[in-house]
Amino acid sequence: MKTPASISGHPVHPMLVVFPIGLWVSSLVSDLIFLFGGNFLWNSIAFYTMAGGLIGALLAAIPGLVDMFSIRDQKIGQLAWNHMVVNIVTFVAFALNLFLRLILEPDAFFPVLLSLIGVALLAYAGWLGGELAYVHGVGVHVPQKSPEPESARTNWRRAG
Repeated sequence: MKTPASISGHPVHPMLVVFPIGLWVSSLVSDLIFLFGGNFLWNSIAFYTMAGGLIGALLAAIPGLVDMFSIRDQKIGQLAWNHMVVNIVTFVAFALNLFLRLILEPDAFFPVLLSLIGVALLAYAGWLGGELAYVHGVGVHVPQKSPEPESARTNWRRAG
């Protein structure tokens, strides 16, 4: 099923999801380094990668919504709806996490726990997205098989 949210036939949503995924996982890694090492630089890195992931998620959501609303099959549409809901919950977890970092002490464990939960949710949302793309073909353009030219069929018959 080809997506209307594409550039030159390439779907935009998968191009953009790498940013929040990479930034949020980097934020968790930075959190863990800070938690076990105590260097405040890693706390700052976690904060800014988390903020960047939120911006990236908003950008990826736009073509994702276009893709979702172009689905006509009810079963696939429900799967896309679940993918979106899990992504929204993930976004809220990271937004709450970012807010808590502004008001709590930097050595608080709760924001790190929220990062772990957020990355777990992110993994599940990615699994649902993979199900949509790789099992159901959402956003995948399958070209029509062109008929074989007459000369190829004739040459094959002669060779056999």
